[in-house]
Amino acid sequence: MNSPKHREPPTEIRSRSRFGAQASVAVLAILLAGCSFSDLKPQSKMLPPGDVSESLANSGITLSPAAWPAENWWTSFNDTQLDTLVEEALAGSPTLRSAAARVRQAGALEDIEGASLLPHVDAAMSTIRERFSANGTTPAPAKGTWQNVHQTTLNVGYELDFWGKIRSAVEAAVGRRHALEVDERAAALMLSASIVQTYIALQETHEQLDVAQALLDQQQQIVKLTEQRFAAELGTQIDIKQSQASLPASRANIAALKEEIELNQNKLASLLGKGPDRGRLIARPHMQASNTVALPSHIPAELVGHRPDVVAQRWRVEASGHEIDVAKARFYPNVNLTSFIGLQSLAFDTFNDHSSRILGFSPAISLPIFEGGRLRGNLEAQDAAYDVAVENYNQTVIDALRDIADQLSSLRWLKERLAQQNEAVDTAQAAADLVNKRYAAGLATYLQVLATENATLTQKRQLVALQSRALSLQANLSRALGGGYRPEIPATAEATPTVADKS
Repeated sequence: MNSPKHREPPTEIRSRSRFGAQASVAVLAILLAGCSFSDLKPQSKMLPPGDVSESLANSGITLSPAAWPAENWWTSFNDTQLDTLVEEALAGSPTLRSAAARVRQAGALEDIEGASLLPHVDAAMSTIRERFSANGTTPAPAKGTWQNVHQTTLNVGYELDFWGKIRSAVEAAVGRRHALEVDERAAALMLSASIVQTYIALQETHEQLDVAQALLDQQQQIVKLTEQRFAAELGTQIDIKQSQASLPASRANIAALKEEIELNQNKLASLLGKGPDRGRLIARPHMQASNTVALPSHIPAELVGHRPDVVAQRWRVEASGHEIDVAKARFYPNVNLTSFIGLQSLAFDTFNDHSSRILGFSPAISLPIFEGGRLRGNLEAQDAAYDVAVENYNQTVIDALRDIADQLSSLRWLKERLAQQNEAVDTAQAAADLVNKRYAAGLATYLQVLATENATLTQKRQLVALQSRALSLQANLSRALGGGYRPEIPATAEATPTVADKS
């Protein structure tokens, strides 16, 4: 006789059926959520720096794999006062302190995001004076009476990060913090570059003042010579007046140059974060241009690791990619676990009794079903923000390469310009010396002296300007190459794939 088959109780069968149905609904909801945004993707791609172009390689500058600037690149000008000024500015500039504060702020926001990965625990205590309904669920003797309800609870909550929403938000905050850290380094580079350029302008003004003072001395010698010629009846009163007429203009030019010196000193003091009195203590610069300039042999390929502005934009792309992951995870269910334990009593004298304890546990799942397109709109906005970050990065790379190419183009032609200008100064000076001798011998007119004098002044001014440009280009090349920056860069700037991406 066959034994009867074992049959599960109907309640267990119904329970399994309900669980299976619920699981099927949950899986279907997840699949539908993934399909609801599968058509939304960023459109921009990061521009990979190419190989060194011929225009860079054939710049006439020595190529070297180790020619990236040193971190203290300004010391190459061999001016100890400049070294002191830059170090003073980097230590006390309000601009850099403000940048450091933004980094601390970003670090605090990162901590706030990271706190969501951990359970949150809080305690609450309350005493409520309450009248209970006589027709409600409150049993006698409390129903229909006023009572004091004393309650204290310890509450614990935790969100299960199944879809990586919280982790992606933390990574986005990390990327933003890194970007601001690099911005701080970029600000330091721009500050040091501004100090160096202003210092170069101060030196040029001093040198122009030397030229103007030498011209005034020469003009005063010519006035004396003209007076001697007049006494010897070799000249006229007109010659004396003509020679004297040039003196006020030269003195006015000297006054303007002294004004410019003080303005540059004021600017340097401001860059140091100090008042004008600090600028008056800055002595005449004595910078020296380098005779040789070396260029890294692989500029585009390594530029991402040396320019702080490029690195900062790369970190912003990284952060935007994680923000996309956050937006995608919002399409999926949120799973929260909450629980509490505590004491509740109508009478204070029984508050600490074991029978007054309360305990609860509440898992909660929420799934967006209809939200009017808000989640799709949010994801589209994050995709667009990622595209903006990528294109900003691309433009920064392009601008950086153009910046370097500009310095190389100028450096390539500067050597020839300096050689030609030195020759022009020598020729003009020789002509002026010859005319002055002929004028002293009565064989030349004052107009000839004035013409050669103006020509010599013009050529000397241009030579001083070119020598200052050599210093400026040396500083600009160091800045364009990143100023010795060696950053930490993200391994990839693409959005990190998560469960949301795989759906």
